[in-house]
Amino acid sequence: MSDSIVQGRAAFPEPDRASGPQEDRSELSRQLPLAARYGASLLFVVLATGLAFIVEHLISAPNLTLIFVLPVVAAATFFGWGPSLAAVVAGVLAFDFFFTKPFNSFRIASPSDLWAAGLLLVIAAAVSTLAAESRRRALEAREAAEQAQALQTLAHVVIQARPQSEILEAAASALNRIFQAPSVIFMGEAGALRPVASAGGPKITSAEEEAANGALETRLPVRAETYPFDRSQFDFWPVATPKAFSCVIGVDFTRSGRGRPAAPERFVEIVGAYLATAFGGSGKAAGAAAS
Repeated sequence: MSDSIVQGRAAFPEPDRASGPQEDRSELSRQLPLAARYGASLLFVVLATGLAFIVEHLISAPNLTLIFVLPVVAAATFFGWGPSLAAVVAGVLAFDFFFTKPFNSFRIASPSDLWAAGLLLVIAAAVSTLAAESRRRALEAREAAEQAQALQTLAHVVIQARPQSEILEAAASALNRIFQAPSVIFMGEAGALRPVASAGGPKITSAEEEAANGALETRLPVRAETYPFDRSQFDFWPVATPKAFSCVIGVDFTRSGRGRPAAPERFVEIVGAYLATAFGGSGKAAGAAAS
């Protein structure tokens, strides 16, 4: 990796780390199991149905449909596209079953009620799409800020020429924050490769040690659960330097809260470049995607 890329990453501005209510809600929703998100979305519809029963004698059926847009907005804002779509379908069915004639039936006898149900479906689907897209962009922006902060923190530790152990721990922590996955750094000492820093509680077995050694020997990335290291849960990248410095970076994407990204080597290269600069001169982590 070129020095300009490393310097560019080190020059990232410090992002605002203040956590607002929206960020707290987004983080909580991402931690919920998928079934819980869908269940909460259906609960929103149940609450909207209860509200509709309370006010049905005050407003007409077409206006009553607007109440069922509320759970769609809430589901899209908190949980994203899938749960919001479930809220759309459940809301339309609830409106049809309870508030159109004949009541307690999914048949619709009145053309005006049919129009109201169709309008509810269209409006709720449009709102769901817009709200879910807004949530996705907000999460992506927050993720990018977190990644920039993690790299900047590592850059500061390297620039300050902190002890080797601190730099290694900072690198492992940066990988953990970037990928939201357990990370480990192996380093060659006394002729053997062993883990020297980790973050996120990685589970290091003999399979991981074999895969890390394989990556170092071949100087090529090794992907998790791929022959000949199909028992390893980690992706490994060797850090290449012109000096006698052996280092391998590992990330367990099977335990990532975000899954395996499309191009993780982009960030691994940067972290590897910082390590190479700190310990062995300019260099980079092998960036080719493991196949």
